[in-house]
Amino acid sequence: MIRPSSKGLPTSRKAPAEPRPTHREAGNPLLLVHPSAELYGSDRVFLESVRALTSAGRRVVVVLPEHGPLADHLRRSGARVLHRRTAVLRKSVLSPRGMLTFLLDCLTSLPGTLRLLRHRFDAVYISTITVPVWTLSAAALGHRVVTHVHEAEETPPLPVRAGLALPLLACREVVVNSRAAANALHRSIPPLRNRTKVVYNGVPGPDPAPEAPSERPRRLVLVGRLSPRKGTDTAVRATALLRERGHPVTLDLVGSVFNGYEWFEREVRELIAELGLPDAVALHGFDSAVWHHYARADIALVPSRFEPFGNTAVEAQLAGVPVVVTDVQGLPETVGDGRRGHIVAADDPEALADGIERLLRDWSSATERAEHARREAAELFDPARYHDSIRELLVGPDHR
Repeated sequence: MIRPSSKGLPTSRKAPAEPRPTHREAGNPLLLVHPSAELYGSDRVFLESVRALTSAGRRVVVVLPEHGPLADHLRRSGARVLHRRTAVLRKSVLSPRGMLTFLLDCLTSLPGTLRLLRHRFDAVYISTITVPVWTLSAAALGHRVVTHVHEAEETPPLPVRAGLALPLLACREVVVNSRAAANALHRSIPPLRNRTKVVYNGVPGPDPAPEAPSERPRRLVLVGRLSPRKGTDTAVRATALLRERGHPVTLDLVGSVFNGYEWFEREVRELIAELGLPDAVALHGFDSAVWHHYARADIALVPSRFEPFGNTAVEAQLAGVPVVVTDVQGLPETVGDGRRGHIVAADDPEALADGIERLLRDWSSATERAEHARREAAELFDPARYHDSIRELLVGPDHR
């Protein structure tokens, strides 16, 4: 086994002045690896993981594969940010060309990965199952590896799902963000049951307090990626159905597509035109200031076809906005199995329209439940609780 060194950590450009902890705990730094530099759901959860550690005085080194808005937030939180080439598993890997590209990325990224991992770290936290080179390399070099799983893949064949999850057997602990994600993982690799812990995402609420709902509910919002998985097209079709039924609703889509998915945005725009909704559906693109959009909304939609957790469902609750989610994977958990939000069938525009219509027809009950949801979600998904869980996993008494 190669013994990691604690000397000569790589440097990165100096971060701007930012608040720092008043003291630093003794010990080696912690290395945290994330596959994206954007500011969507899993990126924000990763940011909370970093804040959990830096606020406790721990030195944190973060590896990102690219430059992006997340990096500045990480630096302001007290982390050192390094950019390293990283092989990231995408859906394209299922094609022969995609697999070849991924394998080449693994080979070219491996030297830089190994150089960094030869330094001493008290733990290596991997924020996904999609960067297996980091997971396996860190374990091979004797590091204690903790992987945070945000995925709940159930559609690929079992051999593919098992192959994706197999590197997790090299981890000391595995964190998942919902019972649904845990169950999906255990069906793929049963031995992982003994090292898996469910930690619900910590989601900061709006500041200041959310605005009161408008008296005439009619504005719908869907915050998140423009993606087939997120059900953007389902929301557009449901909007058309509601307008046909006499409800003058509008829909705000807040989010952008992954690189390579520009075709889906074109399809969404074509669908909007086909259904005669150019004045009813607005595409705002990515906007990190999500609370502004929730404050203007009457009902939030999370019509995903696949969703291991659903940060946006939690955000809607924290904003005091009635929310409609689909009955897939971890989404029912995020709304208390229906206590804090309305649940409808996935991939079904008519079911989504029916769910929205129920809220519109009994608006006083909808807003009353939304207020209850706001209070309960603020406690259940409190970032402070999440911070405690992450600190316990990485730097708790049992791991010092």
